[in-house]
Amino acid sequence: MKIYMDVCCLNRPFDDQNQDRIHLEAESVLSILSFVEKGKWHLLNSDAILYEINKIPDTERKIKVRFVISLAKEYIRLNKKIFERAEQMQKIGVKSFDALHVACAEAGKADIFLTTDDQLLKKLRQHSDKIKVKAANPLEWVEEVI
Repeated sequence: MKIYMDVCCLNRPFDDQNQDRIHLEAESVLSILSFVEKGKWHLLNSDAILYEINKIPDTERKIKVRFVISLAKEYIRLNKKIFERAEQMQKIGVKSFDALHVACAEAGKADIFLTTDDQLLKKLRQHSDKIKVKAANPLEWVEEVI
């Protein structure tokens, strides 16, 4: 199983855990990472992920998120085809950086694209016929597959 998590998803375990939703999503992400560490699932990394991680202003958080993504065994480099695919997604209303992440997930042949961004998830589901990767919230997805 190949999994692509966007950076909001990778950050979730380090967010304030006082809200139930955030706590449950964080636990889901940690469960997924446990399967990744055991070699049962494969986490994908990309130029888009590393670029966004490098923009995290909190140095300690940046280090933690870099550690999480270091579990990835596959790396997707941005190329012309990915940029073109991202442009197509922007035409249906997906924001530019989100579109890059989804295009990278498609290029890496991810089985699932995970995000905690409700607006992005809504947009991807509205246009699921045009998106070549299944998209889900990590909590929903863990409940479905485990």
